[in-house]
Amino acid sequence: MNLQRLFRPERIAVVGASDTEGKLGYEAMANAVEFDGRVYPVNPSGEGEVFGEPFVESVTDIEETVDLALLAVPAHVVPDVVAECGEAGVGGAVIYAGGFAEAGGEGEELQEAVISAADEHDVALLGPNTSGFVAPASNLLASFAGGVERLRPGGVTILAQSGGVAHQLAFSAHREGRGIATMVGLGNRANVGFEEAIPYFDSDPNTDAIVLHVEGTDDGRALLEACRDSDTPVIAYKVGQADVGDFAESHTGALTGDHALYTAGFAQYGVPTVESTTELFDAGQALANSPEPEGANVGVVTAQAGPGIIIADRLQRAGATLPDLAADTQDEVGEILPGITYAENPVDTGRPMPEFGDVVEAVAEDEHVDVVLVYELFEEALGFPQETLDGLAERVEKPVLFATEGPAESMADDLDALREADVPVFTSPERGADAAAALARYATLDDAAAEEEVSADV
Repeated sequence: MNLQRLFRPERIAVVGASDTEGKLGYEAMANAVEFDGRVYPVNPSGEGEVFGEPFVESVTDIEETVDLALLAVPAHVVPDVVAECGEAGVGGAVIYAGGFAEAGGEGEELQEAVISAADEHDVALLGPNTSGFVAPASNLLASFAGGVERLRPGGVTILAQSGGVAHQLAFSAHREGRGIATMVGLGNRANVGFEEAIPYFDSDPNTDAIVLHVEGTDDGRALLEACRDSDTPVIAYKVGQADVGDFAESHTGALTGDHALYTAGFAQYGVPTVESTTELFDAGQALANSPEPEGANVGVVTAQAGPGIIIADRLQRAGATLPDLAADTQDEVGEILPGITYAENPVDTGRPMPEFGDVVEAVAEDEHVDVVLVYELFEEALGFPQETLDGLAERVEKPVLFATEGPAESMADDLDALREADVPVFTSPERGADAAAALARYATLDDAAAEEEVSADV
């Protein structure tokens, strides 16, 4: 299947492009022209040009081979347009229109006609019923949503069943100074679903972690096997713990299925699950910007006891372990800060101080610790231990996460410096703890899945 031409095209056509502001074809074209490659507006009724590009009557009239077609056309003409794209050698198409399988009856028949046309010409379809995808590093804005041009490049790829959730995750990341590799709304998954997209992005050099938003699938085993076979870490958010099946089916044509079975399946295949979009992207960012953890032992360093207690409680309730620090680590911490409030785990320094970074480094070097979580309220006179944190994870070969809070305007520069150094940053003790716990679960589940696979092979 032409997933490379779908997600990494060289030339794009916007079918149904319009010069009337507010129309879907106008908004899709306005985003598409940001692309680094050539973009063709296609509309037999179009006159002159739009965004400096002359209208073309049909994709078959374009002399160059088009890789990706963005279909801003009504549902009833989509099968014919897909067939026309296939005849023109187009590799992939994004179908924005709804009214297909999610609508039932005639919509299901219409979707089957689209799939048939695509299969005949080997066209990879994203959608129908999707808001598209975005790859910021190449200014590839295959979405009709406003504001996507502001998204930053990063290492997390979002694969969401809902285009709305995909965009929500991407915009939340942007608001917190984070970037994304690719954001994909799968929609109805006509012929590109999780089992096709996960292997593709596993091989994508820009993707360091994959996060999934799952409502339901027709082939749960194929989804789980794609996750298991991925060398790139995968985190999942499976919705539908309560009964929302009818609503979900009307959304993307998928039943939510048995939540407990999905959760157990993900765990069996080495994929940690979370319970919110915030946890989902936090965990993805932590995995994308960290060495993979070797175990579930978390070392905590806090400059304030109250948040440290919250973190310790939340970590242990989530299944992580707070190991005793080695005796020489405790001795080193005691030498750095004589009379320290608490030198075991969590290590509590009582308040930020110039030696705080040295304490963090000592705990990070402890052989009993697999993941490090630091919490420090921002104090402008001291700032953050940026010099210590920059490159520390790589030196100790384990994740080092940083959680904080403070006046946004005062700590903005310091936060930016940490993010530029690829330090995963979280703005509450709970979010830091949840991200660290997700890493701990990932290490545990990944090891268990590997052992089970070896046993099965034997």
